[in-house]
Parts: sequence; C-alpha cells; structure tokens
Amino acid sequence: MSLQESQESPDPLEAATQATRSLQGLSTELTARVPQLLEAMRSVGTGLELHSTLDRICETAAELADARYAAIGVVDTEGRGLSDFVTYGIDAEHAALIGHRPDGKRGLLGALIRHPDPVRLADLTADPRAAGFPPHHPPMKTFLGVPIRVQGEIFGNLYLAEKRGGEEFNDYDVHMVRVLATEAGIAIGNARLYEAATQRERWIDGSVAVTTALLSGGDADDALSVVAEQARHLADSAAGVVLLPATEGGMEIVAVSADDPATSLGVVLPADSPVVQSLLRGEPVFADDASADPRTSGRLTSRYGPCMMLPLHSGGRVLGALVTPRARGARPFTEAERTLATQFASQAALALMMAEAQRDRERLAVFEDRDRIARDLHDLVIQRLFATGMMLESAQRRSVVPEVVDGVGKAVDELDVTIQEIRTAIFALQQGPAEAPSGLRTRVLREINMAAVPLGFKPAHRFVGPIDTTVGELVGKNLIAALREALSNAFRHAEASRIEVVVDSTTTLDDGRAAVRLEVADDGVGIPEGGRRSGLRNLRRRAESLGGASWYGPGLGEAGRGTTLVWQAPL
Repeated sequence: MSLQESQESPDPLEAATQATRSLQGLSTELTARVPQLLEAMRSVGTGLELHSTLDRICETAAELADARYAAIGVVDTEGRGLSDFVTYGIDAEHAALIGHRPDGKRGLLGALIRHPDPVRLADLTADPRAAGFPPHHPPMKTFLGVPIRVQGEIFGNLYLAEKRGGEEFNDYDVHMVRVLATEAGIAIGNARLYEAATQRERWIDGSVAVTTALLSGGDADDALSVVAEQARHLADSAAGVVLLPATEGGMEIVAVSADDPATSLGVVLPADSPVVQSLLRGEPVFADDASADPRTSGRLTSRYGPCMMLPLHSGGRVLGALVTPRARGARPFTEAERTLATQFASQAALALMMAEAQRDRERLAVFEDRDRIARDLHDLVIQRLFATGMMLESAQRRSVVPEVVDGVGKAVDELDVTIQEIRTAIFALQQGPAEAPSGLRTRVLREINMAAVPLGFKPAHRFVGPIDTTVGELVGKNLIAALREALSNAFRHAEASRIEVVVDSTTTLDDGRAAVRLEVADDGVGIPEGGRRSGLRNLRRRAESLGGASWYGPGLGEAGRGTTLVWQAPL
C-alpha cells in the first residue's frame, strides 16, 4: 500500500489512541536504532568516487532495512528514464543471465521517476503499475522506494525489496531509509563535484599531452595517433579515430586507437555521407546508438553504440574530425562529457594548426638553406672549377711533353664531369621539399651502388639536366629496369674493369620530342658474334613501347673495345 493511503476509523478517539501508541512505538524503535543509523550515515559519507558511493548506499540501505535486495536507479539528464542502475544482492553471474538492466521508461520504476514520492508495497506484483520481471529475475514481493535528491533536484530512486523473514517494510524502515536517502544525496553531490573536477583535470592533462606531441616536431602520424589514443582514454570509449579531409573528397581515417579496431587506416568516408557533410561544416554529431542511427550507419560506426563525432576546427578551418564510439549497449555520453570532448577537439585542432605552422617555418628554413647552397655551388664552385679548367687547357697548349698533354687533358675531362654533377646537384636542391619521395637520380645511384658489390668497383656516373623534375614516373621506372639489365649484363658477360653511366634529360628525338637518354658503356670483351640477344631485345621492346628506341655500339676500351648500350624514351 502507498504511504498516502489511510483507512477511516469509525471511532476518532480510538484512532487517535492507536496513532499515539504507534508513534510512541516508532519513536522507541528509532531511538534504539540511532547508533545503527549513525553508522550507516558515516559509511555512506566515506569516499568520493561516485560509483563506489552508490554501491555503498545500496549495501547500507539493505542492511539498515534488513532487505535482501537493493538498487539505485540514476535518472538521466532529461528525466525520462534511467542512465545507470546499481544493484546489491544479485551477483554478476545472475545479473548476466537477466541481461539488459531496466531503463525506467515503463512499469513501476518509470512511475517513480515521473512521481518521485516514497512508495511502500506489500506485494509489488499486484500493483497495476508493475510490468513484470524478465526471465531469470529473482522473485520479489515486498517493496520500498524512496527518492534521492541532490541539491534540490531528483538524482534517482533508492529501491529495497524482499524484507527478510517475509515481513513487510514498516514505518520505521521508511523513516530510516528516508534519513539515509537525505545523507546519500549529500554524499552523491560531493562525489559528483569531485568526479566533475577530476574529469576536467583529466581532459586538461590530455589536451596538454596532445599539444606537446603535436609541437614536439616528431612524425605527424605519430602525433595524430596520440590524439586518437588520448581521446579514447579520456572518453572511456571503445576506440579513438582521427579523420582528415581526403584529396578525392570525403574524409580519410589516418589514425586509429582500439584493442580490436573495426576499421583500418586509409578507409575513406564518402563526401555525400550526412556525417561527413556535418563535420565539414564544423557541426558535431552525437548518437546514442550509432548502429541504429541513419546518420551514422556505415563502415566506421556500424558496430558501436553511443558515439561522438567532433570536428577539429580552428580559425574558421575544418582540419579533420575526431570520433569516439562506445560499445553497443554502453551508457550514453553525458552532457558534461560532450562539452569536455568538444573543448578537447578544439584544443587539438589549435595544436594541429600550430604544428602545421611550425612545420611550414621549418620547411621554409630548409628551402632557404637549399637555395643558398645552390647559389654558392653555382656562383662560386662551378666558376672556380671552370676557371681552373681554362688554366689547365692553357697549360696543355703550351706543353710539348706528350705525357703532360695527356694527363692535363684527362684532368680537364674530369673537371667537366664534376661540373655536370654539381649542376645536377643544383637541380636536385631546387626541385622541392627535402622530404619528397626518392627521385630518379636517387634511384639511379642506388642501382649503381648495388651493382658495385658484384662488380668489385663502383661505376662512374654523370647526370645531365633536371632528370628528377622532367622524367615521368612510367619512363623513370622503365629506365631503372633498363639500367639494372645493362649493369647485370656487364657483370655477367663483359668482364669489364670500367663502366660509365650517363643519364641525360636534355636529349631530343628525331621527331623533335624531348627525351631522356641512358648510356651504359664498358671496356669489356664486347658482344660476341652469335651470342644471345634476349636481354637486348627486351630493352628494345621496353623502349619502343614508350615511343623510344634502344641500340648498342663500341665501348670505352682501346679501339672501341667493349660495349655502349643506349636506351632512350620521350619524357
């Protein structure tokens, strides 16, 4: 029966007498149990962690009212249902069999949320508001429900069921539990304040860690991984995902932090996705169940429950997005968590912009240094080498000793090669960022260095023209394959002691098209008559498929001994 219910007595004097005796008995019982109540209040006020406080309140209330079961239903921020449900008396194994915990949107628990008044029932199964029990739920009959108020607002309800001995909950139980609920409201308020302060401190520390990682000058991918990891940890989510705008439109996953990631790096969310469109406009997206929300259905969040998708925007620019989904069935994100996560995303976006500006300054400093080196090489080194070559040529003309003439001539030739190599280096310095992918020049040098091991000596090399900026990727790949084949033939068949490699991007074909030419010359035994020509045919077909040609001629040895392989293709 409800506390508000009363029965009319036919004799007012007798009713008054019975009430007086009842109050005297209640007062005597309350006085006798004051030490127990004080101990219960002291226990409830111990500690500041919210969930531990709720567990302690349940246990203390059950002991105080001699009940077998106790629970606290935490009302959600909208006041429409329960955001949390803490129990006492049901072990974890039995709770797992029961399954989904009550949401407070119907039945007796829903009625107590809408009308937060004390309720005492002798048989809750007979109450018209009861909605029945799910499978595996323990039988319950007697019931007592008392609201818990925190700073004047309803926090939730304290439920007790099954008083031991089969008795009903009495007035004494009601008064004791109401006093305990008042103390519980104070303890919960303190725990909430402490939890909010601790939560803000954690998010601030996480923002500092992200800012430090982004501005440390390390690898950008590692820094974004720190953002994902920190967001996942702070939001207590199943994963942390960072997305950046993709070049072809949409947003690409660039960092994932999860024990069992459902998505992989490089996945692109299409530009026509409602979520992507909202994020690119700088609007956050919140979902209580991402797997069922039509806005968030897709490969990224289809297996998750509550989800926050936050734009990383700063200075009017959307740099990317941060996604923190929780497992399906997990508690939704609170308003405080959404606010803190939004502030964290803004701080991360600001740190990203600062890191980008810092990298731009560092890149500019590198460019300026490369330009200075290129100018010094061109204005000083090449000019001095050129002047030295002219002096040597003058000395050569005045000399009458054949050995001196030959030696000076070779020195002049070496200076010409050195000047060409320096000019190639200047082109490389001026071509672009230091962190650009390996150019054709680097790949040619790599092949030469690899061939030096089986040959026993390093082939000489020379580059003419800006080969890294003018030779296309397809032609470059085929040129490297031709160089590898030519060096392999020189090692296996030529018995050469000297090899020279020249790559010239200033060549012109007979039809006037600009081309790149590869020459590999050696002083070996040459190509014997009747020998195999399969490698040469492959080189010719490779060049012809690109609109070029390939042939061979005399080499570097005396009287043309050896072989010079020529391979060329249009740029």
